[in-house]
Amino acid sequence: MFVLTVDQIDSRESDTDDVAPILADRAAWRALGALVGPDRTAGDEFQLVFDAASGALDAALRLRRAGAWSVGVGVGEVETPLPETTGAGRGSAFLTARSAVDAAKRAQHHLAVAAPDEAAAAGVSALIGLLLEVRSRRSPEGWEVADLVAEGLSQAAVAERLGVTPQAISLRARAAGIRLEREAMPALVGALAGLDAPRALRSSE
Repeated sequence: MFVLTVDQIDSRESDTDDVAPILADRAAWRALGALVGPDRTAGDEFQLVFDAASGALDAALRLRRAGAWSVGVGVGEVETPLPETTGAGRGSAFLTARSAVDAAKRAQHHLAVAAPDEAAAAGVSALIGLLLEVRSRRSPEGWEVADLVAEGLSQAAVAERLGVTPQAISLRARAAGIRLEREAMPALVGALAGLDAPRALRSSE
C-alpha cells in the first residue's frame, strides 16, 4: 500500500492553517482512491492511505501543484483491517512515509518516495522529479490547456473554448510538455506500483 505523509512548507512563517481545507475536502480525496484520511497527524501535517499507485501518484502531484507541501510517498505494508484514521494505522508503509517526507523536505521539488527497496525507490523519486521539473516550467496558459485536455477535450475543442487558433493551442501544449506527461504517466505509475510488487505477488498466490 501507499501512505502519503504531507507537511506544510515554511509553516512557521505562515499564519494560516492550510491543513484545514484539505481535511474539509475529504470527499475529493476519497474520489482519488484514498482508503483512509486525510487526517491531521500534527499541527501542519496530514496523512492519506491508498491501495493503488495511480491514486497515490495523482494525489501527490496535485498536492505539489498547490505548492505549499512537502510530500512523502511511503510504500509497504499497512495492517488490516484498516483503521478509521491514519493515526491509528500500523505497518511499514507508515515508517517509509516518514522517511519519504523527511527526504522531500530536502528535495528540489519537495516530493520523495521511500520503500523497503531503497535503490528502486530512489529511482522512482528521480523519475517523478523529472516530471515535476517539466511541470515547474509550465506557464499559466500551458496549465489552462493541460487542465482542459485532462477533462477530455481535444485540442481543437480547447482552441474553440479559448477563442484561439488550433495552431496556438498546439504550440502551448508542446511548450507545456502535455504529450510528454501523458506518455510518461503509465510508466511512472507502473514504477511506483512495482515498489509494492511483493505484496501484489503474495495476494495472487
